[in-house]
Amino acid sequence: MIPTRALGSTGLRVGVLGLGTVKLGRNEGVKYPLGFDLPSDEEAAALLAVARELGVNLIDTAPAYGSSEDRLGGLLSGMRDDWVIVTKAGETFEDGRSRFDFSPGAIRTSVERSLVRLRTDRVECVLLHSDGRDAWILEESGAIEALETLQQEGKVLSFGVSTKTPEGAMRALDTCGVVMATLNPAQTGDLGAIREAGRRGVGVLIKKVLASGHAADPGESLRFVLGERSVSSAVVGTINPDHLRKNTRMCAEANGS
Repeated sequence: MIPTRALGSTGLRVGVLGLGTVKLGRNEGVKYPLGFDLPSDEEAAALLAVARELGVNLIDTAPAYGSSEDRLGGLLSGMRDDWVIVTKAGETFEDGRSRFDFSPGAIRTSVERSLVRLRTDRVECVLLHSDGRDAWILEESGAIEALETLQQEGKVLSFGVSTKTPEGAMRALDTCGVVMATLNPAQTGDLGAIREAGRRGVGVLIKKVLASGHAADPGESLRFVLGERSVSSAVVGTINPDHLRKNTRMCAEANGS
C-alpha cells in the first residue's frame, strides 16, 4: 500500500500516486512517445482493481479526455466512495482539437455534465483546465465564482486550477484550495508556488511527473517530486497494471516507506 498525504486543507487524504486516465478515453492528439489502443472495459476494470489494491485512491480525469469520464462512471459503480475523483472544466476536445470556454455558464454546464457522466452527485475536486491564460481565467473570466457557487451547492467539494505558468500557479493560491502544477527534474518553474502552497494549506497535485512518458529515469523523477513535502499526489497516467505496480513501489520508496 502506498502512503497517503493530506490534500491541503480539504479534509481529504490521497495516495502519493494518483492515476491519470486520459488513456482510458483518448489516444488522439496526445504527447506520449508511443501510440496506444484504448483498453477494453475488462482491461480498464482490472487496472482499477490493481490501483485499489495498492492504495491508489485519486483518479484524475477531464471532459477533454474523450470518453474517460463516461467510462469511469460505469467502472466505479458500487465503489464510488472509495475514490477521490478530480475532474476539470473549461476545455473540451472535439474533432481533433481543443476548445476552451471559461464563462460561468460553461463551467456550470461542464461540471453538471461531468456528474452525469461519472454517475455521481459530487466530485471531490474540479480544476479549471487552463489554456495558458492563467491570470485572466483566475481573475476575470468568472470561472472561480462559478466554482464557488457549485461548491456551496455541494456538487464540488474543492476546486482549483491546472495551471500553465509559474505566475498562474502562484496566483491560484489566493482563491483555490487545490492547484495542479508541473514538476519534474527538468521542469522546476512552479517549485516556488508549490512550496508556498504547502505553507498556505493548499493541496498540490503534480502533472508531467514523468514528462509525458519521456523521463529517462522514472524513479528519479518520482523521488524528486515526492521529496517536496508540499506535494499531495503525483498524478501519472497509465493503462498498464505492471507499470502501475512499478510506479507505486517507486513512490513508496521515494516517500521513505
